[in-house]
Amino acid sequence: MYGLLYLICCFLAGDRLVRYLLPKSVHGGRVSLGVRLAAAFGVGTLLLTWAVYGLAYYFSARPLTGQPLRLANLLVIGTVLAWMAVSFILCRGKRRSWMEWSRFEKPRVRELFFILLLLVFASFIMFYVFHVKDHVLCSGYTVFSDYAPHTAMIRSFSRENNYPTQYPHFGGADIRYHFMFQFLAGNLEYLGMRIDFAYNIPSILALVGFWIMLCEICRRVGAGFLGTVLTVLFFLFRSGTAFPQYLWEHFQAGDLGQALHDNTSFIGYTTNENWGLWNFNVYLNQRHLAFGLLLGAFVIWLYLEWLDQENSVFFLSPRAFTCIHPEKALAAGAILGLLSFWNGATVIGCLLILFGFAVFSQGKLDYLITAITAILLTLLQSNFFVNGSLISFQVFFGFLADQKTIMGVLVYLMKISGFFFLGAIVLLAALEKKERIIAFAFLLPLFFAFCFSLTPDIAVNQKYIMISYAFLAVFWGWAVSALFRRGLFNRLLALVLTVTLCATGVYDFVIIIRDNDSQHCLRVDLDSRTTAWLNENLDEKDLILSPLYSMSDVTLSGNMLYLGWPYYPWSAGYDTDSRSKRQQLMYTTEESELLRRICTEEGITYIIFEEGMKLDSIPCREDTIRRTYPLVFENEQGSLRIYRCEGAHG
Repeated sequence: MYGLLYLICCFLAGDRLVRYLLPKSVHGGRVSLGVRLAAAFGVGTLLLTWAVYGLAYYFSARPLTGQPLRLANLLVIGTVLAWMAVSFILCRGKRRSWMEWSRFEKPRVRELFFILLLLVFASFIMFYVFHVKDHVLCSGYTVFSDYAPHTAMIRSFSRENNYPTQYPHFGGADIRYHFMFQFLAGNLEYLGMRIDFAYNIPSILALVGFWIMLCEICRRVGAGFLGTVLTVLFFLFRSGTAFPQYLWEHFQAGDLGQALHDNTSFIGYTTNENWGLWNFNVYLNQRHLAFGLLLGAFVIWLYLEWLDQENSVFFLSPRAFTCIHPEKALAAGAILGLLSFWNGATVIGCLLILFGFAVFSQGKLDYLITAITAILLTLLQSNFFVNGSLISFQVFFGFLADQKTIMGVLVYLMKISGFFFLGAIVLLAALEKKERIIAFAFLLPLFFAFCFSLTPDIAVNQKYIMISYAFLAVFWGWAVSALFRRGLFNRLLALVLTVTLCATGVYDFVIIIRDNDSQHCLRVDLDSRTTAWLNENLDEKDLILSPLYSMSDVTLSGNMLYLGWPYYPWSAGYDTDSRSKRQQLMYTTEESELLRRICTEEGITYIIFEEGMKLDSIPCREDTIRRTYPLVFENEQGSLRIYRCEGAHG
């Protein structure tokens, strides 16, 4: 399968590049093979996917080069295979293997078993919430709302009709959403993978790769195998007060057993907590987050070498402003910069963490090189893809806390994470100097989330809190595993801590299983005649006036909607209010000339009408549309009709 060949090429190309960045040893031992494999997948996928996108974009603008993705993939895959073949031939007969496996520390049997267990777990849960069965795409209830724009974006690329790139739920404008992970999945589907495999396989590899990097960071701060296992456990199952409060409320009401058995919704007592805002569901519905964290963790892991240098110095010391590995710093900056349109939050979060390192580390010029490179690449991409500013920076203290005060924030943190964050601050006193610096740096994205806002939707700052949570799990893994080694009482205390830190997250995971089963999923027919007709008759120049679709057979065509579900484009920074008013006017007007004029001004080429549709409780009028434009399609049930406007293609 060509999709698997592409992923293999990503690994091979990434492996060749990563080996030049990795130190020869860590604390006197060889670098873990797990780091090499995880980083190779991340770096290779990042670079090759950008190469394919850039070539496809270039070819799409050339009228004589049809099928831009085919040409782009042929060039990129062919180049990588040729490069590998030449490298193999040149290394034949030499003592050192062309892959240099002996340079890296091989994992032990228990570590291999643990990684295999993580791989099986990730595969199960990714396909559980998103899979194809009998030509029907099934998306679980806890994830389908996020998958709606993602699958539309995936299909827009696999159908080769999104150059220049637009946002399918707000077509005809620029692209303000980090879309490259969706491009990767779209390219894999184009290369022959079924859409669920195209979306799930890179998601699985990215998440397991991040877990490997997290475990390696845990090892760097002094934890053993148990500490790495606990780190992943605390990452998977969040801390919080929601579950104990839920138990107490229903115990008092006398229906605790029934409530635990029947509930299919996330529990929470803070704003939007019942969305699953703080639990593992975040990594299921935002697949690009794990990929960003994989590469961000790799950069952070690389910079631990700077902190390992002796005689670490404070920020204002003249000795601090030196270069240690400028070439690695440049590469780290390029990795972070190229991540901007994969997941922008991880770029900001990782730069904040690196800033925390830099304050107390030598080689500050290296950090500066990384930051400048990342920012310049981000600005270049933003100027290319976005008309205007991508972010709107403002001071906004308190995030979603009810009381925007320091005490209100502390209470809010306790509610959403139990003693995870507040306890981590206390742990700082028990750490050695280097580990204290690392933990302090891991807290910076959390501080940023409660002080600043970059988007219209402040809830988006949740990602920075999740980034801090993910990395701070390292220190809880270290602390609890240390207790397990210190006598019976401490072991009991460690067990209590483990249960307390995981209880809410475990119940959240039960809800994930319940609310994404075969009875709780959104189904879309992949053989829909509507999808097929749209694919055959529309192209990248078309813009559809449609109902407020989330995920449907229309969005899975990959075509551009004038305004899909408004929350998606609004949270990405688009002006949805003006389009919403015009959308309503076009659907409710009695005047054909007014409808015709607005459609022409907005560039709308097709109008979809569904039987009985309303906008803001106002019935929509099909008679005006029928008088103005010809009917060109009706679905089997007769419930959906499509009209072609003047200037439409096909």
